[in-house]
Amino acid sequence: MDLTQAKWRRSTHSGPNGGECVELADAAGAVVAVRDSKDPDGPVLLLNRAALRVAVRSAAAAR
Repeated sequence: MDLTQAKWRRSTHSGPNGGECVELADAAGAVVAVRDSKDPDGPVLLLNRAALRVAVRSAAAAR
């Protein structure tokens, strides 16, 4: 999937140092692209919106 024109966004809760942060971008249809903000040229995880919700809830519960 070509994500060269994707508009990546980071949470407003992220600190200015770019610490433990992910970025999200709308991909095709109901797919969301997720990447590590410290490695923007690295691998990208593609999730449907339901799977992203589960991942976010799981991460929040683990805190």
